Amino acid sequence: MPYPDFITAFPSIDVPFPDDVVQTAVVRSDNGLVAFFTFLKDMELPPHSHGAQWGTVVEGQIEFTIGGETKIYRPGDSYSIPAGVEHGALIKSGTRVIDVFEEADRYLIKQ
Repeated sequence: MPYPDFITAFPSIDVPFPDDVVQTAVVRSDNGLVAFFTFLKDMELPPHSHGAQWGTVVEGQIEFTIGGETKIYRPGDSYSIPAGVEHGALIKSGTRVIDVFEEADRYLIKQ
């Protein structure tokens, strides 16, 4: 199920992937950033690290490697990535996730 129109109307963020691969919508506060991701094509998220992140899979599948441990996440599964822990993923086309970042400025909002 796609995100409702009021969510897709939120601003998008500047991610290092083309718009035909991933679509974004975000809500930001002084304390963090909530991002709604829709992956339109299979993609590989290279290993990286940043502040703490929590997320849940709404639809689709992610093969996440977090701190050297690989696990498949499906709808209803959640993950928690502590600050500074390296993580990367293989994300299937059609996947939707909601990610919450402790860093309010993790991504720039597109103007």
